[in-house]
Amino acid sequence: MLQSFNLLLQRIMPIITPIGVLTGIFLSQSLESYVFLVPWIFAFMTFSGSLSSKLSDFTNLRPYLLPLTVCLFLLHVFMPLVAFSVGKLVFSEDPFTITGLVLSFIVPTGVSSLIWVTIFKGNVVLTLLIILIDTMLAPFLVPTLLHMFVGASIEINGVEIMRGLIWMIVIPSITAMLLNQLTKGRVNESVSPILAPFSKLSLGAIVALNSSAIASYFKNINGKLLFLIIVVFAIALIGYISGFIFSRLLKMDRETVIALTYNGGMRNIGAGAAIAITYFPAPVAVPVVVGMLFQQIIASLTGSLLSRFYRRGSRNVNIVEM
Repeated sequence: MLQSFNLLLQRIMPIITPIGVLTGIFLSQSLESYVFLVPWIFAFMTFSGSLSSKLSDFTNLRPYLLPLTVCLFLLHVFMPLVAFSVGKLVFSEDPFTITGLVLSFIVPTGVSSLIWVTIFKGNVVLTLLIILIDTMLAPFLVPTLLHMFVGASIEINGVEIMRGLIWMIVIPSITAMLLNQLTKGRVNESVSPILAPFSKLSLGAIVALNSSAIASYFKNINGKLLFLIIVVFAIALIGYISGFIFSRLLKMDRETVIALTYNGGMRNIGAGAAIAITYFPAPVAVPVVVGMLFQQIIASLTGSLLSRFYRRGSRNVNIVEM
């Protein structure tokens, strides 16, 4: 029953986050007092998502060094620079919105990228390595890069953010990987199918709780909010497009292109929202929550476009061979 429920949730992934946002906005008075649960729920999600990995996965990185380097460059240099530049250009008098934009595109790649890479037959091993390495680097990269980009315009407690990320991401990840390795994969086979649907529901819960904390900004829809939605959507698209273009320019194989497209575009928005709500004024969280609205929708659309691209490429090859 749980496996069937998990498959259902997997099919409706594109609408889980928008439903979570709407739930948080309309039930804000009931949910806002439970925002303190977000780091705990997120730690559970990280633990569940890491059960399929082992610490030994880090032992042979050589075949993946180039795509790993490219992806980390996209995630933590290119895209934050794009977000910062766009923010300074169109929201120059609003340091909170600029900070939120940078935060949205400075957090690690999303664990849910593994789901999409698996569905569209990308490089799963590379995706796992990107998620694991990026997750481990996050407590150091996120506060450092935030301070570099927006530290002069908003107060940032880098030490507290680092502690929060270690608690939400690093400790659950290492615990899950150790358990999987010590049990020789048995814990993944027995526990992961049970936790998988609850992990997806947890994503919706995190979105709803974070949305409830900033519901007042969404209840009064104005031109600025609509413009912000367009801006965040456009930057998110750039992330996916950049992953695709960079990997194609470097003549990587189909599986690697799919992996870099998703890992370059998807973000651990739950972590970004948790950081925004916990360590910054509420307006900083608005761009992050806006990003939750359509991340899974873009992921689904990207998969359809990638499938068409490679089907067309396959037909062209067949024509040439004939």
